[in-house]
Amino acid sequence: MWAFDTGGTVESSPTVVGDWLYCGTFANHLFALDAHTGEERWRFPVEGLVRASPSVACGLVYFGADDNRFYALEAETGQVRWSIELGGGGEQSSPTITDGVCLFGAFDHDVYAVDALTGEVLWQFSTGGEILSSPAVSEGIVTIGSRDGSIYGLELATGEQRWRFETQDTVWSSPAIHGSTVVCGSDDGHVYAFDLETGTGLWRFQTQGTVFSSAAIAPEDGVLYVGSDDHHLYALDLGNGSEIWRRDLKGRVLGSPAIVGDHVYVGGGGAGGDEPGALFAVHREDGRVVWRFEVGATVWSSPTLVGSSLWFGAHDGLLRCLRDRSP
Repeated sequence: MWAFDTGGTVESSPTVVGDWLYCGTFANHLFALDAHTGEERWRFPVEGLVRASPSVACGLVYFGADDNRFYALEAETGQVRWSIELGGGGEQSSPTITDGVCLFGAFDHDVYAVDALTGEVLWQFSTGGEILSSPAVSEGIVTIGSRDGSIYGLELATGEQRWRFETQDTVWSSPAIHGSTVVCGSDDGHVYAFDLETGTGLWRFQTQGTVFSSAAIAPEDGVLYVGSDDHHLYALDLGNGSEIWRRDLKGRVLGSPAIVGDHVYVGGGGAGGDEPGALFAVHREDGRVVWRFEVGATVWSSPTLVGSSLWFGAHDGLLRCLRDRSP
């Protein structure tokens, strides 16, 4: 339907609220566009790359950048409501807003809980490594991964550690939660499931590559979908981790899948891949590729879908809006 040139690599996933779209870019800007036409409404400059996906709540857009700051902007104007300084390394974790609290991780090794309206830091929790993983929250527990190879369960109210689940390598993947089960990938090549309350391991599934992709869970049938650097998209049984199917997408599957109706949408390709990059629609039942949209560059951005419209970014610098007419 349209394409908008941001002027820099896009790894951020678009956030769509009504007829507004918000997305970051390596051209050191956060953009606000008309979601239906791609017309630019405003842009906000920062002093570093914007890698993570923004979140929108309370009339504000929340995001961090590689300039070691985290921002809250007025959603309609792009004016700064507040910003806070972080430690060195920048911020690449997509924020989660719940009960008036904005939660995110940063490359200074810390998890932050910030008052969403004022920017007051409520608590910080230090891990042993940089954080790119985005927090997931359920039952008063914040789960998040770290480069130290661990996934942490923290008390939402205080930041106190409840449990720590250790993998064998960096955890860039973001946790996904359904009921009492948390699922997260690791650079050790495994997808792990563990208990939300205790952090006790339930099962693990081994791929043949690192798992940067974050899982998407279909609650109606208990199936999770996750990608791997081994070029495959996997469908796994949430209850026991058994493989239902796998599909070779001919390139690294880095982004997080999106589930809508009978299909799973995910990007792939890029460095190390057999093909230069595309967005895929895959049937949930058997993993067959329903359609692919050729991009010619890595699609790291996770797609956002509302109705029949689909938005995503790519390493060619373009934000795209497509119309999905598949049955």
